[in-house]
Amino acid sequence: MLEEAAQSAIDMFLSAFNAREDGQVISLLSQALTPDVVFWGPLGRSEGVEAVERFVLDIRRHPAGAGTMVRCSAVDMPGEWARYQWAFTTPDGGPRLAGTDVVHLRPRTHLIDQVIVFAGDLRPAP
Repeated sequence: MLEEAAQSAIDMFLSAFNAREDGQVISLLSQALTPDVVFWGPLGRSEGVEAVERFVLDIRRHPAGAGTMVRCSAVDMPGEWARYQWAFTTPDGGPRLAGTDVVHLRPRTHLIDQVIVFAGDLRPAP
């Protein structure tokens, strides 16, 4: 049951990137994240749903146009932590970015209270 709650929160989080309008982003994020969420993104650490909203809006305003964000793996969840793979593609099929996120779900609420974004593929070991 916890994996289903994690998948639901993760999919709601990712749906914010695909919202029809910018005004819907905060509502979608608020359904997936705790108000005090800690977000470790490509530009460093930030806190709060509003900080995540700014990040999502920046991605939505990609110079090539608003792209599509999808979860492209199952949710793997040992305990309160979960990981999944994602991909972002611009409207013309142009630049594609993929990565893995690790999230922590707060017990009882099953909302995400920590997000760690790993963008890009890891290089093979030497």
